[in-house]
Amino acid sequence: MSEPPIASPDRVDPYGEFLASVRTRFESVTRGKQPPALFTTDTPALAEVYLDGLPATLRQEHACATCRSFFERHGGLVTLDEAGRTTSALWSAKHTPKPYVDAVAALAKAVEAAPITGVFLSSDEGWGTSPKGGWDHLALTPPKALRFPSDRTHSAAQTMAEKREDFRILSAALEDFPLAVVKQAAALLSTGGLYRSETCIGVANWLLGVHRSRQQAKVGAARERVVWRAVATAPPGFCHVRSTMIGTLLVDLAEGLAFATIKARFDAKLHPLQYQRPTAAPSQQNIERAEKIVAQLRSAGALERRFAKLDDIEALWRPAGSESASARPERVFSHLRAKPSQTPTTPPAGAPAVTMTWEKFAKTVVPTAARIDYWVPTANQYYLGLITAKNLDATPIIQWDSVGKRNPVTWYVYQNGSTPARWNLRAETHHAVTAITLAPSMWAGEGKHSHHGKKVIFVLEGARDLDYEKGAGFFPSFLKSDYHEIRATLEAYANAAVVEGKAEASACGLLLAEGSGNWRQSFRVTTHDGVTITYELDRWD
Repeated sequence: MSEPPIASPDRVDPYGEFLASVRTRFESVTRGKQPPALFTTDTPALAEVYLDGLPATLRQEHACATCRSFFERHGGLVTLDEAGRTTSALWSAKHTPKPYVDAVAALAKAVEAAPITGVFLSSDEGWGTSPKGGWDHLALTPPKALRFPSDRTHSAAQTMAEKREDFRILSAALEDFPLAVVKQAAALLSTGGLYRSETCIGVANWLLGVHRSRQQAKVGAARERVVWRAVATAPPGFCHVRSTMIGTLLVDLAEGLAFATIKARFDAKLHPLQYQRPTAAPSQQNIERAEKIVAQLRSAGALERRFAKLDDIEALWRPAGSESASARPERVFSHLRAKPSQTPTTPPAGAPAVTMTWEKFAKTVVPTAARIDYWVPTANQYYLGLITAKNLDATPIIQWDSVGKRNPVTWYVYQNGSTPARWNLRAETHHAVTAITLAPSMWAGEGKHSHHGKKVIFVLEGARDLDYEKGAGFFPSFLKSDYHEIRATLEAYANAAVVEGKAEASACGLLLAEGSGNWRQSFRVTTHDGVTITYELDRWD
């Protein structure tokens, strides 16, 4: 077989222009896409489709073994939209030079009509080989965002195999749990009547979205492609519906059980989320695997944790005049409080609190607040501690932490809440709020890590876990997917490890979560104008 020649001025064949048009097409289709965005198709004879579409005078010299290999591995790649429509990642006749128009049009038609066979992942810096043997060939240099990281615990091929299994599992779940059942589950979770329902809302809404997109697809093939797209973009573990936290709920709803039974079974399943939850000891094989993975990812130092301080969090609000400790110059009289510049204006005695949602409070009240105080009830509340990495230069292990944007902060709460005294708080009095922040999983924006739910945290002055002894450094569900297979070992490690800096903790406080029922939490707000009003927050939105 001969090799295709390099385009030159004395040839009619604009081969170089054709190669450039393929690269341009790939760049335009994949620009801005995050992995995984490409899918493989069942198109085994693309090289023949290409040759048959060329003018007869060009076929023999384009019958190239190197380009044939490119067709076999990369020629069938497509992207998918939300409706399940395929778009060839490489082939479009629109900007193709004339001798190749028919061939490229035939390639695009064949690829876009073919069934999806999997998610495409590759760690290769170059796709195809060019130049080779003195000739230019079909080849691409994918952007870094489309290259599968080569330092992961599983290779690209292994992960592609896992995605194929995810497709099988998710397809089965969509048949086992019809749209009506998933709607019912999402509705129950949104009411807050189930224990820690906010941890499951993300999964339920995701599955509901897959069902609706699948229902809107017009033909069976499009429905299948919708599922492939969901598999490619799903957060870790979401496709394994039966083994997720809502698996029990969906099964019980499908079987038509009474609500009391459903609630009891769901609450029991969520019980292990208590911060020091009991667990069977990990196997020796799992421990050895954990040693290997942690060494491979160089993340041993990231397992050491400490209590967070105010400077470690991304605050939505701080009291007037406050600043981070790192930016604050040392002052002799910084411990003294200045006399207010004016007497606060308070409502008449007995005036009712203004009830509103967190979202309205955040938009209309927080921006003008100079000081916020929390009224501490006598009953148990979901007080929490924020935890961060002891070694900030260690490899990121938390899902929302990355080398480019560090955020190793996590949190813990006690099941059924805890008393104010445990957190160094006095009941039936006001405690100053020193910061308001969203859950660390939300610091990158609500669109990311939504499966961890929506939460707001009111950091309270002097709050710290007085009875803390060990554990709570992280939950395995917070870790990156690389660590999923060794979660038994990591859970045992986290339960036994001691988080440092309990006495210096300054980022502990009250956790309020979407979907957790009627909050009825009271806050006294003093504005910059000296007006004081009491607000009662009853829910997220």
